[in-house]
Amino acid sequence: MIRVSFNDGWQARPKVNPFAELSGPAAPFEDVTIPHDAMIGQSRVAPDGEATREGGAGAYFPGGVFEYRKTFFIPEEYRGKRILIEFEGVYRDATVHINGDYAGQRPYGYSHFRIDADRFLRFGQDNEIRVEARAHEDSRWYTGAGIYRDTWIVTGEVVRIAPDGVRVTTPDIDAERAVVEVATTVANDSLAIRTVDVVTEVRSATGTVLASAASKVTVMPGEPATCRTRLYVRDPALWSTDSPAVHTCAVRLRDAGGDGEGDRDVDTETVTFGIRSLQLDPVHGLRVNGERVKLRGACVHHDNGPLGAATFARAEERRVQLLKDAGFNAIRMSHHPMSKAMLNACDRIGMLVVDEAFDMWTSAKSGFDYSLNFPEWWERDIEAMVAKDVNHPSVIMYSIGNEIPEAGTAVGAVWGRRLAEKVRLLDGTRYVTNAVNNMLAVMSELPALMRKGREAGAEVTAEAADEGAGINTLMADVGDAMNAISASELVTQRTQESYGVLDVAGMNYSDSRYALDRDLFPDRIVLGTETFPSRIDTYWRLVRQHDHVIGDFTWTGWDYLGEVGLGRPQYLTPDTPTPTQAAYPHLTADCGDLDITGHRRPVSYYREIVFGLRAQPYLAVQRPEHHGKTFAGMPWAWTDSIASWTWPGHEGSPVVVEVYSDADEVELLVNGRSLGRIPVGADHRYRAEFDTVYEPGELLAIAYRGGVETGRDLLRSATDPVLLSAEVDRETISPRGGDLVHVALTLRDADGTLHTAADREVTVDVSGDGVLQGFGSAAPATEERFDSPVRRTYEGRALVVLRPTGIGKIDLRATAPGCEPVKIVIGVE
Repeated sequence: MIRVSFNDGWQARPKVNPFAELSGPAAPFEDVTIPHDAMIGQSRVAPDGEATREGGAGAYFPGGVFEYRKTFFIPEEYRGKRILIEFEGVYRDATVHINGDYAGQRPYGYSHFRIDADRFLRFGQDNEIRVEARAHEDSRWYTGAGIYRDTWIVTGEVVRIAPDGVRVTTPDIDAERAVVEVATTVANDSLAIRTVDVVTEVRSATGTVLASAASKVTVMPGEPATCRTRLYVRDPALWSTDSPAVHTCAVRLRDAGGDGEGDRDVDTETVTFGIRSLQLDPVHGLRVNGERVKLRGACVHHDNGPLGAATFARAEERRVQLLKDAGFNAIRMSHHPMSKAMLNACDRIGMLVVDEAFDMWTSAKSGFDYSLNFPEWWERDIEAMVAKDVNHPSVIMYSIGNEIPEAGTAVGAVWGRRLAEKVRLLDGTRYVTNAVNNMLAVMSELPALMRKGREAGAEVTAEAADEGAGINTLMADVGDAMNAISASELVTQRTQESYGVLDVAGMNYSDSRYALDRDLFPDRIVLGTETFPSRIDTYWRLVRQHDHVIGDFTWTGWDYLGEVGLGRPQYLTPDTPTPTQAAYPHLTADCGDLDITGHRRPVSYYREIVFGLRAQPYLAVQRPEHHGKTFAGMPWAWTDSIASWTWPGHEGSPVVVEVYSDADEVELLVNGRSLGRIPVGADHRYRAEFDTVYEPGELLAIAYRGGVETGRDLLRSATDPVLLSAEVDRETISPRGGDLVHVALTLRDADGTLHTAADREVTVDVSGDGVLQGFGSAAPATEERFDSPVRRTYEGRALVVLRPTGIGKIDLRATAPGCEPVKIVIGVE
């Protein structure tokens, strides 16, 4: 079928009660371009009194109902064809009306779906489509709202390749050849029996035909037929993270014309795929193309920071590339199916994917979440996820849920089996996991467990906590509590069946089970599906030590909107509870290796060193204003350190300098004066801390192994005057395909040193063939808007995102008080 973008020409507004409009002016529609997040442009709401859970979960953005409309023309010659409107994602509870008639709906906000439109259309005339979307206390993170992913109009003949009807697998691969099996589903909505030729070609990334075949298939009316073709590719280029070779499969349906013109193409479809094999066992772990792979994983939500939930292909590609550059080789999409754009980027760049279906099943986590729809819709949403993923070589595993409370019950195990078997029925080439939070799975039993702890001073395994520590003591730290409870016999019993239905036992915050399950369940393969960033050295040691543990996924790889302040540094007295959620105007979770603009934070470089991917040491400095205070952040929090030696006003103040390294020892020099050497490396958690006094100049760390220098890192104090600098990620972009340009604005001195202490408002002016799509910083707490042309830098940085509107050029001018203006020109062609 022919797919044409349906993104242009939309208008949107907050939904207004039609009866209310009778007595007052109608709420105006405004022109929008899809993808569009209707929530990110709303004014955030400061709660009365204490922050509410729902408000902080969604970053204090208000929910609501949003209405979209579009007028489009359908030519008369399209009468008799099949016409579908495809939505890659509408959040949430979408309802679709065409020419005033109800045409379809989709409760889940992360599934792609199609509307059979031809029966509602007026041919040779204009038509109107309206889409409503709702978001209200239905998630634990910022979801956005509206038509936030691409839309398409899909047309075809009555005999055609069905949507998602070409599926490619590579069941047999060796050094000489690969078997490529192509299953093509042909639909026939005519009243006659039809026989067509199915011509299949496999092509390399450069377009060279590597294999081809032709088959006949007879299709009964209303009874789709599947044509399976086996092709053989000689000397195959295998897809891997290091060499992501992507192939294409082109399928044509040919039919006798019956009008003297001979055979003609009835339909065509082209999909991309990769040739690669997967193997899994508790001795060798996960193998891709026969090579053992440990998953260096990042959990990632779907929002793109300053863009909100709007899913632009370039923004997704940029995220994948920056995550890979930071040392990750896998993404767990949390806790919903990944966008098609990000899947395509993972294929091209070489990033493994664990795609996740749901954050809830039948037990609600928010007042109005998907649990209300799950019993009726789960099968259709599983089908949509698998249909989306099945040809992508990056996808190696499906996760059927995240922290599902039912996992510790017999009925929950039944649900897990249903979901797992449904996935296997649809795609038997990949593995199935479930991200189980073991503490949550036995939550109903915790009061009894705590009483037992009080009465007996219950001890837990050495991996879980210090010897003799009771449950009550462990509850003082959420991380230790999760780990201790996870190692209990109660969890072993309650989760055995739920883990048994899986190929891989996904465990959130449960490294205490890694060694335990090796003995209790010798055939169990474990994946750390969610872990604390502050403990990656411990987790990665266990991953490397145990063959049956195939990887680790940190929470999170990329910071996100909502769950505000989850990872923020906090300084409290020991007897004061640590609040999980921050008050308004906090905006982000503040716990990503990369912030919402894509800038790497110190924890990212620390992780890279732990992974064994960085030989050079890394310098970070804790903020002097917090020196001597008691750190009381949650286990998702890193220290408040940044890579800066610019602290005006703190001259002579004590300061802690952190050095990360896998060497034997590190030396720190302040303006050439050595503060000595301190042991570092794995036995010291890859960290060394130096107490010193801030004095402007240079801070130098030198790493040594066996007495020989292995690398150094240098920080310089920034000096006046402050200069505004702009750096563009690409100088030429396309006006199509969801392309964007990202411009990093920074404050620097004459030598190029970032000035982290000179933040000021920056104003941008955009002209030419583009518009401002988003403008933001990584500030975790702010009342500034992402759609404003004025933004204050944070730690010397801000990010401008521009969207092209036509062929030509985009002119960007940025100004800041006390700085010379900067200008950037981006070509659009």
